[in-house]
Amino acid sequence: MDMILKTTSLCKTFKGQIAVNNADIHIERNSVYGLLGPNGAGKSTTLKMITGILKPTSGSIEFDGHPWQRSDLKQIGALIETPPLYGNLTAYENLKVRTTMLGLPDKRIDEVLHIVRMTDTGKKRAGQFSLGMKQRLGIAIALLNSPRLLILDEPTNGLDPVGIEELRELIRSFPAKGITVILSSHILSEVQQIADHVGIIADGVLGYENELRTSENLEQLFMDVVKRHHKEV
Repeated sequence: MDMILKTTSLCKTFKGQIAVNNADIHIERNSVYGLLGPNGAGKSTTLKMITGILKPTSGSIEFDGHPWQRSDLKQIGALIETPPLYGNLTAYENLKVRTTMLGLPDKRIDEVLHIVRMTDTGKKRAGQFSLGMKQRLGIAIALLNSPRLLILDEPTNGLDPVGIEELRELIRSFPAKGITVILSSHILSEVQQIADHVGIIADGVLGYENELRTSENLEQLFMDVVKRHHKEV
């Protein structure tokens, strides 16, 4: 299996409380990996370690065949929690601020706006965007540095069915563009329709990881893993 990212015995504790406990995650290149778990299970903590926001207490992260290092963040794009937008600026201007900071050419702005299908927002300010448009602009920002790994934490939170459908199509299009996606969610039906592989985390433990088959009863699988780990804690 050609893996872009893997973690070995990854742990994170906060004041003696274990948030992530010996997680071994395997992310195949050019695929969509769904990281599932109830709220507070350790999904966001895991993603924050992969993106360098948090330092692991123990264990290791390997990116593209070598131990993770801060310079790898050039290859990783992330949208964790709410998109960091300037409400008084247009989509183009929001991206221009980032390209200036990152030293990227302006043509990259048009490229990412095209990818997230936001080329027609014109002079409309980001503060007036719908939640779905804000999410897509957040993804555009995460794509600016042409990442090979894109991390999306609960990207469909609060979206209406149309926004969810648009975002689903967008995420599914990424592997063909050479972008691997880690998608965290507690909405099982979403992951069922998008992901190639799934990992289920409960009480900080990665209790299941495998390829997602279309015939799979993901809800039953999810409940089994969550119940099993609740009993063990």
